[in-house]
Amino acid sequence: MMKNSSKKTDPGLREAVSRLSLEEKISLLSGADFWHTRALEQAGIPALTMSDGPHGLRRQGQSSDHLGLQASNRATCFPTASALASSWDRDLLCRVGQALGSEARDQGVDILLGPGVNIKRNPLCGRNFEYFSEDPLLSGELAAAWISGVQSRGVGASMKHFACNSQETARMVSDSLVDERALREIYLTAFEIAVRKAAPATLMSAYNQLNGTYCSDNRRLLWDILRDEWGFEGAVVSDWGGVHDRAAGVRAGMDLEMPGSRGRFDRELLQAVREGELSEALIDQMALRVAETALRWHQQAPAQRDDALYAAHHALARETAAQCGVLLKNEGGILPLAADQRLVVLGELARTPQYQGNGSSLVTPTQVSSLLDGLAEHGVSPGFAPGYTLDGRTDQALIDQAIDLARTEGALLVCLGLTDLDESEGYDRTHLSLPQNQLALLEALARERQDIIVVLYGGSPVEMPWLGQISALLNMYLPGQAGGQAAADLLLGRANPSGRLAETYPLAYKDVACSAVYNIRPWQAPYVESVYVGYRYYDTAGKKVLFPFGYGLSYTSFEYEGLSVTPQGKYGYEVRFTLRNTGSRAGAEVAQVYVAPQTKGAFRPAHELKGFEKVYLQPGEAREVCIALNRRSFALYDAQAADWVVEKGTYLIRVGAHSRDIRLSQALDLPGRKPRRGNEADWYHQPSGLPSIMDFESLHGPYAWVAPAAKGGYTTDNSFRELAVTSLLCRLLLKVMERLIAKGTGGKVDYGNPQFKMMMDTIAGCPLRCLPLYSPEMMPVRRVRLIVDIANGHLLRGLRRYLRRG
Repeated sequence: MMKNSSKKTDPGLREAVSRLSLEEKISLLSGADFWHTRALEQAGIPALTMSDGPHGLRRQGQSSDHLGLQASNRATCFPTASALASSWDRDLLCRVGQALGSEARDQGVDILLGPGVNIKRNPLCGRNFEYFSEDPLLSGELAAAWISGVQSRGVGASMKHFACNSQETARMVSDSLVDERALREIYLTAFEIAVRKAAPATLMSAYNQLNGTYCSDNRRLLWDILRDEWGFEGAVVSDWGGVHDRAAGVRAGMDLEMPGSRGRFDRELLQAVREGELSEALIDQMALRVAETALRWHQQAPAQRDDALYAAHHALARETAAQCGVLLKNEGGILPLAADQRLVVLGELARTPQYQGNGSSLVTPTQVSSLLDGLAEHGVSPGFAPGYTLDGRTDQALIDQAIDLARTEGALLVCLGLTDLDESEGYDRTHLSLPQNQLALLEALARERQDIIVVLYGGSPVEMPWLGQISALLNMYLPGQAGGQAAADLLLGRANPSGRLAETYPLAYKDVACSAVYNIRPWQAPYVESVYVGYRYYDTAGKKVLFPFGYGLSYTSFEYEGLSVTPQGKYGYEVRFTLRNTGSRAGAEVAQVYVAPQTKGAFRPAHELKGFEKVYLQPGEAREVCIALNRRSFALYDAQAADWVVEKGTYLIRVGAHSRDIRLSQALDLPGRKPRRGNEADWYHQPSGLPSIMDFESLHGPYAWVAPAAKGGYTTDNSFRELAVTSLLCRLLLKVMERLIAKGTGGKVDYGNPQFKMMMDTIAGCPLRCLPLYSPEMMPVRRVRLIVDIANGHLLRGLRRYLRRG
C-alpha cells in the first residue's frame, strides 16, 4: 500500500476560489443537504455525494437519516469491523475495501464514511461492532489496508471518529478525560498509522469533548497533531450534527459541516468575519481545501448499476466471513463435522441470522444466507427447532421442543448470540450476558448432552459461565450477508478456521480495568486505566481471562522455529523466524510479535503488539517470516518533551500465537534516555485490581467533577433528558416524542424495539442545539431557546425573546 503522493494546489483552482465572494466561500464549508456538499458551478467546483459505511454501502435516495432507519439501496453487507479485525489480514481488508469502492462508484458515491478506528476501551460500548480492536497497531494497519482498497477505486474514505469516542451513552456531550501518554500511545496511534500509510480523503471529527474541548473545536487535535505532525492533507468533516461552535471549529481546522444547518452556521461565520473575530484567510484556506477534495474525488461518470458486481462480492463476503470466524474451543477434535453425520440444529439465529449491528451502518443486503441455508448448500438437512425467540421472552414450549429434538441421535449445533437490541448506535449495553431465554435453552440442553457445539454471533464479547458445559465454540462475530454459508464451510471443514481475537474476552465485566467508572457519570468519562486497555491490563496484572488477545484455534497445528533479530540502524530491527504447518490440513497462522520493556523506568504494559503477519501454509510447508520493528516499536510518549523517547535498557522480543502463548524470545539492549519514573500512583507500575480516581489524578492532574445540569444552569448543550429532571414541560415533550417515534417504529412505545430505543435514546440524549438540524420545522433554533428558558424558570424572558424574533 502506498500513500497517495502529495500534490500542490492547482493554480487555476486557487485563482477560481480567490474570485469567489466571502458568502460563496463560506457556503462551501457547509453541506447542501444530508448527503451532498455544495457545488459552485461558476468556479467549476462540483458537489460530493457521501454515504454511510463502513462494512457496506448505505446509499439513500430521497429519504435520508443518520441512524439507518430509512430505506437504502441494496449493497453487499460484508462482515462488520469487529469480524474483519479477527482476520488479521491486510490483503483481505484491502480486497474488501476495493469491493466497497467499486460498489460506491456503481451507485454514484464519492466519499464512503468509514472506517471506524476507535479503540475498544470497554466491551459495553454499543458501537464496538463497528470498530476493529483494542490494539492501536492492529486497528491502524487494518484501517490503512481498508482505506487503500476503497481509494484505489477512485472513491474517498472518511476515517472516524477523531478521537476518544469510546461510548454511545451521552456521546454528543461526554468529556473524555485522557492523560497524554494514553492519548498518544493508544487512542491516536491507529489514526496516525492510517493517515501516514493511506492518506484518507477526509477525516471525521467525533461528537464528544476531549479534555474539556469538543473535538470539532479542538485545534490541537485537528491542526497541531493531525496536520502539522502527521501531514494530513485532506478535509476534516464534522460528524452528522456534530458542530458545537462553528467559528471555533473553523479556527480549529474543522473544514466541512455536515449535513448543513440551512444557512444558520453560514450566517454565524459571515458575522464573525465581518466583526473581525475570524480571519477571512482561514475561510479562504478551508474553502480551497473543500474545493480540492471535491475535484479530487467527484466522479464524472454517471452511476450505472452492475448486477454482476454484487454476485461476485457475495462470494467475497463468504470468503471473508470464513477467514474471520474464530474457533475458540474444540474439545476432542469434535470439529470439523463429517458431511454424512446426522445433525440437529437449535436456535432461532440459525434460521434468522444476526449478521450486522443497528444504526447508521445498517446495510440493505443483496441477499442473506442463514446457517441452515449454508448447510443445505452442502447437502446437509438437519433437524431444526428454534428453541427461543429473538425478543428475549422465555417460551418453555420452545425449550421443550428443542430438548426433545436434542435427544435424538446426531451432532448437536446450538446457535446463540446477541440481538439488534443488544448492539446499536446511540446507546450502550448494560451487561455482558447473552439473552436470558438463550441461556435457559443452553442450561436445559446441558442436562441432556455434553457434546454441544455452539455457534456464537455478536459484535463484542459476552461472559461465558457456560463454557465448561459445551465441547466446541465457533465465534462468527457479525459475519455479514454470507455468514451462514461461511459458518457451514467452517463447521464442515470446507474452510479451516484462521480468525484470531482482536480483543480480549474477560471472565466477567468486573474484570475490565475501567468498569468502575464507565458510564457511571456518562457526561464525564475519566480514562482512569491510562494505557492499560485490553490485554495491556490483563497481561500486566496477570489476570485470568476467558480468551486472550490474539487467540484462536485451527484444524491444523503450527510450530515456530529459529528466531533471529537483526539490527537495521539505531532502532530498526528485522525479526525473522520460521513458521511450519505440522498438521494434515492447509491452514493459516497469525504470527504476532510483542515487545516487552524491562527498563524499570516509566510505567509500561508487560508487552505490546508491534508486528504481525498472517501466513498461509500447506501441510508440512515451512516459510520464513520477516517482521520489521522501528523506533516507535520501543518508544513511549513523553509529554514534557512532547516527543517519542526510547528508554535505555533491555527489551524482550517475543514471538507467539497469541499474547499468552509466546513461542520464541530474544533480549535486546538498546541505547536511549536514562529510565525514569514519574510521580504517578503505584497502580500504574504494578496494576492490580481497579484504578481509583485518586490514582488517575496523579497522572492526569486534578480536575473538577462536573455536577449534573440543574435548573437555572441549562443551556442548549444539555438534552431533553437532562431538562426533564426538573422541567414538567420537557417531561411532557418527551412523552410526545415517544408517541411520534412510535408511529414510525411499529406503532407503540416499546423500548424492546431496537429502532424505537435507538431513536429515543438519540433524540432524548442529544444536545438541544442539534435538534434544529434533525427537525428544523418542529424544532427551529428560537423554539429550542424558548424551551431552555422555560426549563430554567425564565418563562416571561423566554417568551419575550421568542416573540421578538418571530
